[in-house]
Amino acid sequence: MSTMVSNLELIRRVPLFSILTAAQAESVAAAVTKRRYKRGEAIVEQGKQSNALAIILTGRARVVTTDARGREVILATMNPGDYIGEMSLIDSEPHSATVRTEIQTDVLMVGRQEFARCLPENGSMAYAVMRGLVQRLRQADRKIESLALMDVYGRVARALLESAALDGDGNTIIREKVSRQDLAKMVGASREMVSRVMKDLEERGYIETRLDGATWVKDRLNTLG
Repeated sequence: MSTMVSNLELIRRVPLFSILTAAQAESVAAAVTKRRYKRGEAIVEQGKQSNALAIILTGRARVVTTDARGREVILATMNPGDYIGEMSLIDSEPHSATVRTEIQTDVLMVGRQEFARCLPENGSMAYAVMRGLVQRLRQADRKIESLALMDVYGRVARALLESAALDGDGNTIIREKVSRQDLAKMVGASREMVSRVMKDLEERGYIETRLDGATWVKDRLNTLG
């Protein structure tokens, strides 16, 4: 009984559950589980379904989406009180992003059935509107992902072009080794993101690392910057 009471007190502190009826709150409290994630663990993974709502109690997590080329964009940071996975529970689609912990994070897990009991009836207009809103949100997330990637590519391209100079053969060269960490600070993105962008630019022939360690910046990079 003590676990039931503590869970009830716990969910009452979560803003999402503050408007539940007493019966709904007791139903949810009887079914929630607590889970602790270590730093760097995924709470949900893009493209998969977890069939649960996760509410952050303590800690912090990062919402990250990856496109087909493996390029990564950070969409948001999640803090205590924020919840994860509700879109998939509403429209039954896989998660549109991965949520990974930045520090040790305690999470309250609510299963699909318990979550469904707190929603309007399936056939109601409110539920139909809610599903429509989730679909719009998924489309908006895809646009944000695309725009964020384009923006990071453009900022990296500009930074490379600004760091380059002509050599004796008329080639645009960055003589010193390009530090991913410094570049990340210059463009306001993560080191991991900048490393992915640099690798992609090299694979697509926008830049080339020479044997002497210098970076050859091709003229076509101007189209990105």
